[in-house]
Amino acid sequence: MAELNYNHLRYFWSVAHDGNLTRTAVRLGVSQSALSVQIRKLEDRLGQPLFERRSRQMVLTEAGRIALDHADSIFATGSDLVGTLRRTGVARQPVRIGALATLSRNFQIDFLRPILGRGDIDIVLRSGSAGELLASLAAHGLDAVLTNQPVPADTLTPYVTHRLSEQPVSLVGMPGMGAPGAGMAAWLDAHPVIVPTIGSSVRTGFDALVDRLGLSPQIAAEVDDMAMMRLLAREGAGLAVLPAIVVKDELADGSLIELERLPGIAEQFLAITVSRKFPNPVVTSLIG
Repeated sequence: MAELNYNHLRYFWSVAHDGNLTRTAVRLGVSQSALSVQIRKLEDRLGQPLFERRSRQMVLTEAGRIALDHADSIFATGSDLVGTLRRTGVARQPVRIGALATLSRNFQIDFLRPILGRGDIDIVLRSGSAGELLASLAAHGLDAVLTNQPVPADTLTPYVTHRLSEQPVSLVGMPGMGAPGAGMAAWLDAHPVIVPTIGSSVRTGFDALVDRLGLSPQIAAEVDDMAMMRLLAREGAGLAVLPAIVVKDELADGSLIELERLPGIAEQFLAITVSRKFPNPVVTSLIG
């Protein structure tokens, strides 16, 4: 089997980072046609298309993203060698995870914990809106998106939803805000509540629960960010309706207490991927 031509790889690497064939050709002092030929030779050698050509932009395919990850490692190691072995060049597997900006940080850490501190893995963690993250996932910029929101079916992008865990939702507050065993009606009558925004599954479940019980709690705040709900609960702004995992540190140190688990209400934590020929093996192991 013929060896990989690293000149071809370097040309590909340059175009992949520039995203534009003309700009790369000018920068490297070669013709566009010569550059295209080199990239085609690399694609022939690898047996996979590396770019989709859209107008004037060169957009990486899934195989192109994998090739770029390896090229980054290869040329970084070469740079280390030229740098008189300032450190050992170790190939590291990139793992790119997107997380909904409002998602529990504790859940994110629990998901990543198996690979934290591993010297063979580079973790890239990005936060954003669902639309931004899913667009990056579809463009091979992310390996998975962590969310608590199901993804609508999309025939153009084959999203795959993995249920990672389902956490029961509780009524949580500061010590002294609720007498043990007083019951939900007494707690909600004495204190306002901090709830997720309308449209979330937890809010829908809570509204249905209090309606069945004939309760009309005062709403202290409607919040779409679990981290902010946690902070408001710590400030004593009201009783929070959220999964205990969000405030597990506060429950452990006693600054918050779990008054009661709310029957029939749970928060789903999901990982979204897309169907790929070359899935990231580290992400596959995390999703398990």
